[in-house]
Amino acid sequence: MLPYKNYKDKLEKIKKGELSLKENVTYFLNEIETNKHLNAFNFIFPDQAIEQAVKVEEKIKSGRQGKLAGLVLAVKDVLSIKGKPLTCSSKILKDFTAIYTATAVQKLIDEDVIIIGKTNCDEFAMGSSNENSAFGSVLNPVDNSRVPGGSSGGSAAAVAAGLCDVALGSDTGGSIRQPASFCGIYGLKPTYSRVSRYGLTAYASSFDTIGAFARNAEDIAAVLEVMAGWDVNDSTSSKNTVPDLSGNLSLNNKKLKLGFAREYFGEGLSPEVKSAIETVMEKLKKNGFEIEEISLSHSEFTIATYYILTTAEASSNLARYDGARYGYRSENCSSLLEMYKSSRSEAFGSEVKRRIMLGTYVLSAGYYDAYYRKAQKVRRFIKNDFDEAFKKVDIILTPTSPSPAFKLGEKTSDPLEMYLMDIYTTSANLAGIPGISVPVAKSSGGLPIGLQLLANQFNEPNLLKMSYYIQENIL
Repeated sequence: MLPYKNYKDKLEKIKKGELSLKENVTYFLNEIETNKHLNAFNFIFPDQAIEQAVKVEEKIKSGRQGKLAGLVLAVKDVLSIKGKPLTCSSKILKDFTAIYTATAVQKLIDEDVIIIGKTNCDEFAMGSSNENSAFGSVLNPVDNSRVPGGSSGGSAAAVAAGLCDVALGSDTGGSIRQPASFCGIYGLKPTYSRVSRYGLTAYASSFDTIGAFARNAEDIAAVLEVMAGWDVNDSTSSKNTVPDLSGNLSLNNKKLKLGFAREYFGEGLSPEVKSAIETVMEKLKKNGFEIEEISLSHSEFTIATYYILTTAEASSNLARYDGARYGYRSENCSSLLEMYKSSRSEAFGSEVKRRIMLGTYVLSAGYYDAYYRKAQKVRRFIKNDFDEAFKKVDIILTPTSPSPAFKLGEKTSDPLEMYLMDIYTTSANLAGIPGISVPVAKSSGGLPIGLQLLANQFNEPNLLKMSYYIQENIL
């Protein structure tokens, strides 16, 4: 059990001499070893983490520390850190070392964060269960027979099991929010472009977003505040001013107007999840919040639209892994074409191959208009639905996932059933809006249940304030 409530509390204890940062890092390293059966980490950096802990503690004692000095961070293995492995949990990059550091990670390093290791994930961030990794499946720390969610399952498991303070993940269609829900922690996907994608290995470039996991809303706010902002290396990053997120979490008697979409509470939703979300809404009503029913009429098309567009982008983005320039190269080849074919066939996992083939198909001559172009039009309709909804309400409440964490291997033979686990999260990525999963209940079997909060673009302050309010007043 950690002797502090959140990062702010941790920093105060270090300043007062009540907590040794070196001992804190050593504790986390021991916990990682004790819980290695969870398979949450691909790589650990023990010597570097301890060395950094000593330096940062000296900075704190002399008052020269950065904004997040001493925060122990795990990084999903799709983000580059110079001189460290960058595998994306794939055999095709098993020996690759990053030659630069991702902007989001560098901003945290500059504020004296301590990086303890890189976490396991679905290969190239493609999956909803963290069972598609060349390093093996990650186990849910709440129940080891169940999945932690994907694709950022290693990061979620590391935070939930107390192996670090905070972890970074990436969210293309729910890859932060769904694992956060399954593991019973907080997980934020910011607005698309709020955080630079420079140094994030691309899966679907118009969807990918970097976010964070934590055990409380305060730490999520503090990390996002540092990571966010414009980056000269990412032309899609926003120049919008980053507000004071960590120092302004109270609603100050302002009651945000809340909405719930009827489309998110229909067929396929677990009765236990539905009941848990409705219980939270009833408590919010009793506390004076107005909750209005809204409609997101194109919700039924989100899964189809998402998987057409993301697989198309993946097909293009993953073409660079050809065995010629870097990464795995097959030895079973006698010609250039055979080398391309064999290298990709041998090194990519089955889910990545499936998505590349789907994407190549929807982009091919004769099918482009029928699938890809049509999906782009539907994406605009989905965005319009949210634009209209946010004219009426400040925050939309939905389940994060249709059910609590499912058993390992339960859905691997049925890709469609697996894809439907993203049914409540993909819409936020299609629309480019921010979303957060807040742990609000447990099922009869003791499994965590998450509530998803959605806000309009660049309205992370409202999301974080509402999350903090629920944390302090509802749970």
